[in-house]
Amino acid sequence: MLKQNLQLKLGQKLAPQQIQLMKLIQLHTLEFEEELERELEENPALEKVNEEESKEDDYAAAEEAYENEGAESIETDFDVNDYLYDDEPSYKTANSNYSADDEEFDNQSLLTEGQTLYDYLLEQIRLSSIDEDDLQICEYVIGNLDTDGYLRRDIKSIVDDLAFSQGIYTTVEKVTDILENYVQKLDPPGVGARDLRECLLLQIEKKVSSNPAVILAGNILRNQFDALANKHYNKILQKYDIEEEDLKEALEEIAKLSPKVGGNFDTQTITINQEIIPDFVLQVKDNQVIPTLNNKNAPSLRVSDEYKEILATYSHDKKSPEHKQAALFIKQKLDAAKWYIDAINQRQNTLMQTITAIVKLQKEYFLTGDEKKIRPMILKDVADITGFDISTISRVVKSKYADTPNGIVYLKNLFSDSLTNDDGEEVSTKEIKQHLQEAIDKENKRKPCTDDALVGILKEKGYNIARRTIAKYREQLNIPVARLRKEL
Repeated sequence: MLKQNLQLKLGQKLAPQQIQLMKLIQLHTLEFEEELERELEENPALEKVNEEESKEDDYAAAEEAYENEGAESIETDFDVNDYLYDDEPSYKTANSNYSADDEEFDNQSLLTEGQTLYDYLLEQIRLSSIDEDDLQICEYVIGNLDTDGYLRRDIKSIVDDLAFSQGIYTTVEKVTDILENYVQKLDPPGVGARDLRECLLLQIEKKVSSNPAVILAGNILRNQFDALANKHYNKILQKYDIEEEDLKEALEEIAKLSPKVGGNFDTQTITINQEIIPDFVLQVKDNQVIPTLNNKNAPSLRVSDEYKEILATYSHDKKSPEHKQAALFIKQKLDAAKWYIDAINQRQNTLMQTITAIVKLQKEYFLTGDEKKIRPMILKDVADITGFDISTISRVVKSKYADTPNGIVYLKNLFSDSLTNDDGEEVSTKEIKQHLQEAIDKENKRKPCTDDALVGILKEKGYNIARRTIAKYREQLNIPVARLRKEL
């Protein structure tokens, strides 16, 4: 049995303009520039303003053209006059965020074409004297190498794949023989290794040398790799009955080897190498930090004069269906252009308010450049000052950089939690990490400080931190445990 009922629901939906704004806000300068060019190509009603053009001349000309043509409107659900002229030129933006010295940041993106490791290895193997059947297996093995040059897959799996996908029936022994006698003999040395030990060993074996340090390095990699990895140097000294100086020379030879032999090759045929383009420019004048937007974030846009003229022409014809359809199409483009320009205006305003709030909170750091001066700051702190939502602040600082007198700064690195020191003051965790890094840099490398020892060092500086917190900060700084920091 069918029933009808009336149900009232309260929901929230984002308008297209809001979605567009959120998309624009999270783009950094290069992405924003690409997005702007894409929009200019897709919407002919949107165009850039030439610097030589005057706003007053533009609007006077548009108004005069409209008055000469007439003011009749076609029968549609929109007013043509809204798109011909306004009391104020709201559909144009002014580029008012230049830095004081009018500095330009050019896009340094560069397309470079290079040879992949896969192509390089195939080129070598096809020039070698190898049977056709073995060549097919060899090419398949090369195709299973990762970008670092390692063979991570199990030989048995490769044998199965050859049988099912290539129709080539072989054995584990055959594939292993091809790997060791063909693939691992190719350049660069170390390619085709199945683990780090084999990679380093293949490289050291390519060094035909009577140097005792090279010979000792080979023996250590071959027979004492676990002791080397765990820096059990005393065990190696006792095993080979050598002096510390001899071991140090062998370790220097091992340090010259590459753990990722495929790292010098492109992972794709075409890669993009691009410099960081700052989104903001910070200048210090009279002990004040003045933030401005990068010029590329403040484009001057307007609605196309040509589209306004076309719309004025269509306003005289109230009967032609074709003209009505064309007028509706133009209206959509004009709407999109106005929405886009408004979104850019809001983007500029949001970015400027956010960077101004960050400068207010981190003024001392921007003046000195000392990372110990970074104050505790979370997204909510900036949101409280600007009045924006925390998610909006997160989008702004995502992948954004600022050009400061002390270098390029990644905005996200300025955010940190706080801890209370012995004086009852709140300090940034970044300040504590800086002291931790300094303590480790100054330690005796023959007897590195344990986490418990680091707790004592920081306690002397006024930071009462637990050992597990020290371990967490050390891992965040990519610093290994004391045993692995040991040096001769």
